[in-house]
Amino acid sequence: MTPTEFKRRRNQLMKMVGKGNIAILSSASEQTRNRDVDYIFRQDSDFLYLTGFNEPDAVLVLIPGRKHGEYILFCREKDPEQETWHGRRAGQQGAIEDFAADDSFPIDDIDDILPGMLEGRQKVFHFMGRYADFDQQLMVWVNQIKARSRSGAHVPYEYVSLDHLLHDMRLYKSRSEISLMKKAAKISVAAHKRAMQQCKPGKYEYSIEAEYNHEFCLNNAQHAYPPIVGSGENGCILHYTENSDQLKDGDLLLIDAGCEVQGYASDITRTFPVNGHFSPAQRELYELVLQAQKAAINKVKPGNHWNDPHNAAVRVITKGLIELKLLKGTLAKLIKDQAYKRFYMHRTGHWLGLDVHDVGDYKLGEQWRVLEPGMVLTVEPGLYIPANSKGVNRKWWGIGIRIEDDVLVTVKGHEVLSAGLPSSVDEVEALMAG
Repeated sequence: MTPTEFKRRRNQLMKMVGKGNIAILSSASEQTRNRDVDYIFRQDSDFLYLTGFNEPDAVLVLIPGRKHGEYILFCREKDPEQETWHGRRAGQQGAIEDFAADDSFPIDDIDDILPGMLEGRQKVFHFMGRYADFDQQLMVWVNQIKARSRSGAHVPYEYVSLDHLLHDMRLYKSRSEISLMKKAAKISVAAHKRAMQQCKPGKYEYSIEAEYNHEFCLNNAQHAYPPIVGSGENGCILHYTENSDQLKDGDLLLIDAGCEVQGYASDITRTFPVNGHFSPAQRELYELVLQAQKAAINKVKPGNHWNDPHNAAVRVITKGLIELKLLKGTLAKLIKDQAYKRFYMHRTGHWLGLDVHDVGDYKLGEQWRVLEPGMVLTVEPGLYIPANSKGVNRKWWGIGIRIEDDVLVTVKGHEVLSAGLPSSVDEVEALMAG
């Protein structure tokens, strides 16, 4: 991502914030995993979107029209001793030279400097409620200004959440963002192929997960979320992450895994037979889910509503469940009663971007949002039939299937970013046999 891209985003946000106002964003902080060990640091997505700055303990300040610079970055100072232990820091010079800040100050000096920047502003734009400690500190600064009101200090009179403005911006992906998402999808596709080819009875779920670790690390990518590697009945647990059971001959293996590149995520799911061959019952359910996914993807185009792909998938799945005698009744009534939710209980997709479940409103008022070019979403219908399901033929028990791809809305329709990964029964079996 180029500095020009980040500058364009900041300028766009500042136009919406308006002169006379101020926007303040805090970075993420390092989080303790246990005792003296921290989790691997992941920057706050909104902060990353506007700066590209990937250090903790930083604050971004945007002041439209400020003569001495509109973009101010508070961050840690250079410190040779700390950098010897914990890694390099940009410091104030790096913030200006490498991250295009107009000005930069040490984060330890923020209590002395930021109140002066807040004074006289009419509105404060801020992510309220995200970081409680920062919210509290913001109120401390505001109260410092209030204490000087008799001396003519002007306190901001309105506090506005940044969520809607910034998250609507993030919903529309630029060419640079799409390029990174295509790269993430390509790496994830290679990892899924590798997993299919390495899969066989007797191995363990965690050993298949290791194939993803290998492929992601090999390409300087990270997991976008904890991978789901669920064999047999585990595939019926939507957010299964234990990934510890042995793979059994005759079972299916459901894998939901994707990497992120420079923060941009992919999110792909495939379900395939552990022994390389679908049983007749597995094949019937799998092809029903695949048919539903194709119907949903066909509804991804400009002018359609967000809910159109879901409605298409629900219709196909409900009709198929009637034909397989898993549901009884008329198609219209079963859809109206949401009878399909016994076996298909989640939505057909979500926005995708810097977050796996990316930001952006799904409804505007009471209406579903209209799909527009630049939006990226997942399309992921599924069927889940746990063992011992009452009134269900035993041949369906323990089958969990989900097929998920990443889809970009284009000017003329859509582009499946993860299209390089086989999904048909014949293609999957051929890949596993190869």
